[in-house]
Amino acid sequence: MRAALGRGGVRADKMEGDGATPIGLLPLRRVFYRADRIVIPATTLPREPITATDGWCDDPHDRAYNRAVALPYPARHEELWRADAVYDLVVVLGWNDAPVVANRGSAIFLHLARPDYAPTDGCVALALPDLRWLLAAGVTALEIVR
Repeated sequence: MRAALGRGGVRADKMEGDGATPIGLLPLRRVFYRADRIVIPATTLPREPITATDGWCDDPHDRAYNRAVALPYPARHEELWRADAVYDLVVVLGWNDAPVVANRGSAIFLHLARPDYAPTDGCVALALPDLRWLLAAGVTALEIVR
């Protein structure tokens, strides 16, 4: 499958804001999807529709760092409900979540690629048919290697 990776390359020493995709075995944790735009994906992973109040904290100084938050949220965060289609289907990848370490990187997702497969801010991005196939096939982790 063709994939877009982080604009900062792939790194074993991933840090917040470096734009890199982390090297390692990244388990697939759960799926968010835009129910107003796409059909619920077939998967054994937990699935949740995205709402306009869904966000993800990327502020390493906040207690909710690298966790889902409800918007509005006072600390720096990403909005999951986006005007573009990139987050119409999002899989949370297991990076820096057991335990969370400040500045080790946040919001590492498997999401939809832009039409030109432009680099991401550190995520992995696939075309919608490829991401649907991967979820339906029961893939439980991605291995990112150099």
